[in-house]
Amino acid sequence: MLAKVLSAAVVGLEAHLIEVEVDIGGGLPQFSVVGLPDATVRESRDRVRAALKNTGFSFPVKKITVNLAPAGIKKEGSGLDLAIAMGLLVAEGALPAEAVADRVFAGELSLDGRVKPVSGALSIALACGPKHALLLPPENAAEAAVAQGVSVHPVRTLPEAVEFLRGTQTIPSFEVDRGMLLAQEPGDDEDFADVKGQDHAKRAMEIAAAGGHNVLLIGPPGAGKTMLARRLPGILPPLGLDEAIEASRVHSVAGLLKAGQPLLRARPFRSPHHSISDAGLVGGGTVPKPGEVSLAHCGVLFLDEILEFKRGVLEGLRQPLEDGTVVLTRVSASLTYPARFMLVGAMNPCPCGYYGDRTKQCLCTLHQIRRYRSRLSGPLLDRLDIHLEVPAVPIRELDREGRNESSIVIRTRVARARARQVARYTKERVHCNAQLKPRHLKRYCGITSAAKDLLEQAMTKLGLSARAYGRILRVARTIADLADSEPIEVAHVAEAVQYRALDRVPD
Repeated sequence: MLAKVLSAAVVGLEAHLIEVEVDIGGGLPQFSVVGLPDATVRESRDRVRAALKNTGFSFPVKKITVNLAPAGIKKEGSGLDLAIAMGLLVAEGALPAEAVADRVFAGELSLDGRVKPVSGALSIALACGPKHALLLPPENAAEAAVAQGVSVHPVRTLPEAVEFLRGTQTIPSFEVDRGMLLAQEPGDDEDFADVKGQDHAKRAMEIAAAGGHNVLLIGPPGAGKTMLARRLPGILPPLGLDEAIEASRVHSVAGLLKAGQPLLRARPFRSPHHSISDAGLVGGGTVPKPGEVSLAHCGVLFLDEILEFKRGVLEGLRQPLEDGTVVLTRVSASLTYPARFMLVGAMNPCPCGYYGDRTKQCLCTLHQIRRYRSRLSGPLLDRLDIHLEVPAVPIRELDREGRNESSIVIRTRVARARARQVARYTKERVHCNAQLKPRHLKRYCGITSAAKDLLEQAMTKLGLSARAYGRILRVARTIADLADSEPIEVAHVAEAVQYRALDRVPD
């Protein structure tokens, strides 16, 4: 007898509905799975056989063929176990075919019949839509219920799923309040109020957050570069619902969503070690997985000691920074992951770390400094809007009493500036000033004649490169937004020019 059951397979970030066809026929006992399965899917034969026997169901000692259609999609993972088991029960006559119609089954089976959680439940639920009900493990129920309009039924064991399909047990549809999930403020111990001194650096980080600008922090060891970077997500605007769902999908596919947290409430902060590989940062591998740039989607990617990263690894950042996506092309498929993030890099100003420091003498020659900084290529440096010098904090600043400005106060100003940008760019595919294309600069970066003269003088006298012109205009546009000013004034340009430290040749 032939039975057909629906399941889902996650490929990249998207889930595809899979028709599991189970045929039980005569011949020597055999259990084969076809339709481009990987090793994990082929191993489902043993898991399903043991789960059926250990829960009181009979396993047919016949020739069993399971086809996973469409055959052109690579099937990976253990999420097809539950659907294969249901197909066997329908083919054996233990369940009517009508019971599994318009229902999607996803879950891994343990040998005792328990249904175990799978990765990518949110993507699977979005693929189901309102047309299909979804049966999956309880651990994935809240995550899947985030998808609007999907009927989600959590099942703990194989017998429980069978009883539900027979109508002898009721499992109500699982629902979550998406607004309440986002309204729950995540606990955050990282506050700008803890940062002593560094008023200039905190101002620059506020500008970066308000305009979505990428930042390069340059300073001696112990100056507080990492401390500043870790507090950046706390002053970014709260995640919107669409952003939260998109970021949560990436973490779900990677299997990184925490238990009891179906939706990301805080912007991601990723800080990989400098020994990371190309595939670890950008994504890829034998079984392609999202890399750190995708896990930082809608958040912050912090590269501490950025010059210690391999040159090829850093160059892999150029496409994500430009396009906001990562395209992984393999022989079998081409996968696209979202990668719209703020990049924050930290580096020492020279090999010894003390060039320009007031307390310690630098031992490096000019040639050594230039060679050290050349590890960061021009095209990548071009994508960093703000080059921020972070000097060592004097002892008197560390002992200074008084409460510094908190992250909540700074975030209020940032949110107001972002709201101005959203209103300004409603007709463009732009969300913030950092995403402005060259064609947008003349239209949206209206600059006074005095400010334009100052910018031209700065370009000439400070030896700034041509690529710095557009970056300065974008940053000046953000500074003007923070000041609630539509035209870009002299003061805005003057401040923006300060944030191009690496465009000036060391002497």
